[in-house]
Amino acid sequence: MPNHLSILGIIHTAISILALLVAFFCLLRDGKINPANGTGRLYVLLTVITCFTALPIMRNPGHFTPGHYVAVIILILLPIGIYARSIHAFGKAADYIQVIIMSTTLFLSCIPAIVETLTRVPISHPIASGPNDPLIQNCLLGLFIMFVAGVAYQTFKLKKKKKSMQAPTMKFS
Repeated sequence: MPNHLSILGIIHTAISILALLVAFFCLLRDGKINPANGTGRLYVLLTVITCFTALPIMRNPGHFTPGHYVAVIILILLPIGIYARSIHAFGKAADYIQVIIMSTTLFLSCIPAIVETLTRVPISHPIASGPNDPLIQNCLLGLFIMFVAGVAYQTFKLKKKKKSMQAPTMKFS
């Protein structure tokens, strides 16, 4: 059976896989996606390219799909996540908001990755029949649980780090 992806679809898929790999590398190395360092900036760049290349790809010509809306939401969230620490309205919560938003962009990116992969692979007989397939729904539930647990862990670690930085140092004479 022939590949049903267009050239743009193939480019989009390759870039999106790289974006996800970079995000997971950031999480493993730094415990968060930090848009201020090199790998965090690479994640942001690849994610922006992924979102923009997703917009012209349409299964039903001329109609937006839920995946398109996810791309738009990610494009709205990224600048907020990048500049969260500079937004004075966020105050002391800015670091937490940044962690939550950047993790949310990864979570949202994983939704179409799961749906598209399971409804297209293997090409001859895809694993799932569509977005409402119980397998996909269970995978998305698992993804959501991992997202909530991951954000909880990240915020806990951030709180612990902030608390240790504020602890008074004792001087011994």
